Formats: sequence, structure tokens, C-alpha cells
Amino acid sequence: MAHFLAPSMLASDFANLERDIRMVNASEADWFHLDVMDGVFVPNISFGMPVIEAMARHAQKPLDVHLMIVDPDRYLKTFADLGASVLTVHVEACHHLHRTLGAIRELGMKAGVALNPHTPVSALEDVLDQVDLVCLMSVNPGFGGQKFIERTFDKTKAMRSMLNAAGSDAHIEIDGGVGEGNWKRLVEAGADVLVAGSSTFRASDPHQAIRVMKGIE
Repeated sequence: MAHFLAPSMLASDFANLERDIRMVNASEADWFHLDVMDGVFVPNISFGMPVIEAMARHAQKPLDVHLMIVDPDRYLKTFADLGASVLTVHVEACHHLHRTLGAIRELGMKAGVALNPHTPVSALEDVLDQVDLVCLMSVNPGFGGQKFIERTFDKTKAMRSMLNAAGSDAHIEIDGGVGEGNWKRLVEAGADVLVAGSSTFRASDPHQAIRVMKGIE
């Protein structure tokens, strides 16, 4: 099963951030997933630009930056300058989503769009030509370690069908509650990027957990 694994740095040990970055660098994981939260769009505050700048100095793999913030257009160039490879905004946070996605691409990044659990995949019908990645939230955004929402399997299948019908090669990313018990079903449903936070960094052997979720072990 060819898919990407993106450990979520929100679940890393912030007191040993460089150590955890080195672990991801040395592992079979593909991307770093960085959740930026503003305490307004979601009920939590994570980390901002100075921390991401520090991460980027050590990260040897692409930065997959997920903006859980209001009015993300203010910061698109900032995240491009910080080295984001993929920049994902929420459909629920964008007044002019088509324009925002186009601006992300113009800045040289892959354009991602995230959907909260209650938002139907049909919300993206008119912007599929602007999307490189669709992030389906499989928990309510804001905090790590939440229980996976089972409806996500059907939502992933529906999203894959929509992308196939449109002739799009956009990735489907699943974010929230992904672990050894469900990763394979998600890939079978059509997902090709898995965000794994707690299941990676809180495993007794993070390297092995990554290999398992990559289908190597």
C-alpha cells in the first residue's frame, strides 16, 4: 500500500523537539505535519512562526502545515517563506476559498483544504481544480488524542469517488485518531496521507509504530 505518513508534531515532546525531529528524519515517515491553532477557530493554541522556523532548520522532510486559524490569507506568504511544502486551510475559515487556494499555489506550495467532521465533501465540488490535498478531519479539531470518528471511512470513499470523477490526482489526508487499528482500512477506503500524532510519539517504539502504519511490518 503506497501512502504517506505524516507524524503530527503537536504530539511531540516540546521540551525535546529537536530529538523528536531527528527521530522523524531517521524514520520511514514521509512528512512533518504541523498544526497551527489560534484559539479562535479551534479552542486551543499550539505554536506559531518562531517554532516552525526552528523546526524547519532541522527537518529534512517536507513540512505539511495545517492552518486551523481564522483569516488564513494574512499569513500565506509567511508560511511559504518558512518553508512549507503543503499549506492547508479550512473551508470553514475561508471567505473566498478559490482565491486562497490559487494564492497558495502561486507562492510555490501545494494547496490543501481541510473539512471538519460535519462538513460534507460536496463543499469542494467547485474548487477541485485548485486542490492538491484534501484533509478530512476524523476528530473535531483542536486537541490531539481524540477518538476517531467512524463515519470517516465512508467520507473518504465519497471523497475518492469525487476526485476520480473529476480526474484529480489530489491526495486525501486523514487527520485525527489514526493508528495501528485503522490505518489499513483508511488506505483501502482511498486515503493516501495519514497524520499520526499520539500513535507515533507516544508509542513505546516510535520507529516501529511508523513502520507498521507504513505497511512495512
